[in-house]
Amino acid sequence: MKTADETERSPALERREEQAGRKPGDRYIRIVRPASREFRRAQGHYIATDEAARPAGAFGRLLVRVRRLLFGRALESEAEATERLSVPTGLAILGSDNISSSAYATEEAMRVLALAGVGALALTMPVAFAVVGILAIVILSELQVIRAYPNGGGSYVVASENHGRMPGLFAASALLIDYVLTVAVSTAAGVAAISSFVPEVAEHRVAVGVIFIAILAVGNLRGIREAGVVFAGPTYIYVIAIGAMILYGVGRIVVGDVPAAALAPEPFPDEPMQALGVLLVLRAFASGSVGLTGSEAIANGVPSMRRPEQRNAAVTLIVMATTFSAIFLGLTFLAQTLGVRPDAHETETVNSLITRSVVGDGTPFYYLVQIATALVLALAANTGFSGFPRLASVLANDRFMPRHFADRGERLAFSTGILALAALAALVLAALGASMTNLVPLYTIGVFLAFTLSQSGLARRWWRLRPRRWRVTMAINATGALVTGTVLVVVAVTKFQYGAWMVFLVLPAIVVLLHSIQRHYQYVGDALVLPTLDEGLPEPVAPIVVVPIARIDRAARQALGFARSISPHIKVVHVATTPESAAEFERRFKRWVPGIALDVIESPYRSLVPPLLHYIDALDRQDERPITVVVSEFVARNPWEWLLHSQTAFRLKVSLLFRPNTVVIDVPYHVEDARGIGSQ
Repeated sequence: MKTADETERSPALERREEQAGRKPGDRYIRIVRPASREFRRAQGHYIATDEAARPAGAFGRLLVRVRRLLFGRALESEAEATERLSVPTGLAILGSDNISSSAYATEEAMRVLALAGVGALALTMPVAFAVVGILAIVILSELQVIRAYPNGGGSYVVASENHGRMPGLFAASALLIDYVLTVAVSTAAGVAAISSFVPEVAEHRVAVGVIFIAILAVGNLRGIREAGVVFAGPTYIYVIAIGAMILYGVGRIVVGDVPAAALAPEPFPDEPMQALGVLLVLRAFASGSVGLTGSEAIANGVPSMRRPEQRNAAVTLIVMATTFSAIFLGLTFLAQTLGVRPDAHETETVNSLITRSVVGDGTPFYYLVQIATALVLALAANTGFSGFPRLASVLANDRFMPRHFADRGERLAFSTGILALAALAALVLAALGASMTNLVPLYTIGVFLAFTLSQSGLARRWWRLRPRRWRVTMAINATGALVTGTVLVVVAVTKFQYGAWMVFLVLPAIVVLLHSIQRHYQYVGDALVLPTLDEGLPEPVAPIVVVPIARIDRAARQALGFARSISPHIKVVHVATTPESAAEFERRFKRWVPGIALDVIESPYRSLVPPLLHYIDALDRQDERPITVVVSEFVARNPWEWLLHSQTAFRLKVSLLFRPNTVVIDVPYHVEDARGIGSQ
């Protein structure tokens, strides 16, 4: 026979049975594991199987089937290595935002220059060269981020380590804003591309945009690798289609067959509406700088790349920048050479006008380019869905965001971050009417602030550590900080009155929020931490046990039986609505359990839970012992039957949830299983 101590030390989910052998006197021990389907033994502990994650109820199993249909089967933690990105899928997931911005960066610069008349559009190409030059400096700087911080985190980690906590929080807040706007802007641009050849979509662009965001959220909840496979196709179709159109258009120009410019539905007028000055040119440059967004995503997501992570991230970054620059300069050259004028009301995009001019209106190739553009713009929001959840998880691990953001879902994706981003982006999209004119002024400020903080932080790092060739790398990052800081000032000044002021209000508010969350976690951690493991368990103190009883029945009997097992100090309380019912309950209770104290509260206003709460408060004021409230609760057989009952016990538990010095114990009673404590 096993002793009590041996029984306590044996694994809880198995038992040992002594059985007779084949020969007389032989005995052997047979280990029985009744829960072997749900838990398997490995290295001295239990591992929960997929079966253990399945809910027991029919409704819960239905929800699991729906979830598996939408998001796929659950993945084990070890499968994370297979969920990483190769260079081709990494380019589609992390680089699609930057590549897709080539579809509207030219137009955003032209829309500003067109305010000074058609002649000012001649400056579009110089503005494009300036944007590509800035991008080259940024890419060189981001390569240094990949080399110095291969564990990801990007600008937040760089700024925090080299500038301190507050600059790091400003960098993180700027990137969080930028990722939300990435989703909103990319979705709005995708809807605009669709409305270029399906004008009826324009009046429903908010609803269509929200549907796009929902589809992207579901795709990312299925896991980063699967999202990469699904979203890679449109990215490469866009690159090939738009590249072929650019080569064909340039070829026609070279041989002297210059196409006539397609006319927009409502083009900007020939006469100037504003004077052409330095401020207007700088504003055009700031608008064209949307082409630089997304270039930081690869450096932020290095851990999501396949091994060797640093090399694959660097290759992906260079391929992304080269692809964007080629498409952006090609579209700008065609737009300026052909004399395309942007549409004043955003009904048709410059991309559509260029394609119509080069390949003709209504041709199959025109629709191929426009459909590919619409898809890649909508799916470019996926960069935000990759960057925001990962950055939020880093912040959550540092206790600056709620811990849920660091949890991985069944598909190893940061599900909370994905859902939060989808909700915020849909809200921004709806608030600004899915208009590129309204959204673009809010864009780029966050990313250039993050660029400046990370590049200046890296320059300080090289100065402090002085590794081999530190002067060269410091010069690269110092130049990057100077250039991006200058662009930040230009963008902030030129876009301030057009909506950028909202970013300057939201940014410090987010910093304060992140700092407050960290202070809360610090306070809770200090309150809960054990200074030493030498501290033993506290001496037990028998609590005052309060047992609210509505009527004398089997559920009340079970609750009282449990209450007597934990303390001799029991107070039963009953709330009655009339004097007659109060007297009748008191008479029946004293006959049923004469040895337990009973307090009857008459409630002439028919209120149940508030009098109970005040009763508990009064007990707490006159006695220092802890209070335990034992709640008897009838549990219905089916979820829908739950609605047929008043749920007073549930409301009482919710009301007591945040009350100090109070323990709430729920004693459920199931009709089909009356084997609970005290029911024998």
